Amino acid sequence: MTDTIHYLVERYGLLAVFIGCMAEGESVAILGGFFAHQQVFAAWQAFAAAFLGAFFGDTLFFVLGRRFSGNKWVRLMRRRPGFSHAYRMVQTHPKLFVLGNRYIYGMRLAGGIAAGLSGIPVTLFLALNALSALVWAGIFTSLGYVFGVGAEQILGEALKAHQRLFIALGIGLVAAAGAWLLARHVARKEPQE
Repeated sequence: MTDTIHYLVERYGLLAVFIGCMAEGESVAILGGFFAHQQVFAAWQAFAAAFLGAFFGDTLFFVLGRRFSGNKWVRLMRRRPGFSHAYRMVQTHPKLFVLGNRYIYGMRLAGGIAAGLSGIPVTLFLALNALSALVWAGIFTSLGYVFGVGAEQILGEALKAHQRLFIALGIGLVAAAGAWLLARHVARKEPQE
């Protein structure tokens, strides 16, 4: 079983990092950095997959908002908690919003749609989105890489063979659960309109 998991991570791990970073992907980027430290793939590959996933994900949501504003899915996104706040923010501070939206857990999808519905020029959005994705990927893959160093020092020999896969999966689950709880807490505080 662990051989199969290890094979899948080696074979499809970067694709998973790319896809996971297209949406709310902090925990996936951290896992990518952790696996880079464990030499499952190179650190630059984990960074590139996280960057490209984050950049293309936000660009996709921007395009959905810009070109498909009448689509059923976009209309549903507009009713999500936090959308009205995101739309107000992108109207008043478009540059800061595009740079900072990906750091607010639970707002990335709605924020991308809101940016697409706003009047922000496409070229400005793409440039700011690329800069934000670059910094974001660097921060979160580095956190995973540094955690890998710390985990290796703390756990020593326990990281040999396949145990590191289970440790990484545990890290991912804890990070995802923490982010989910934080998003629920923030969503409860958002006034319903």
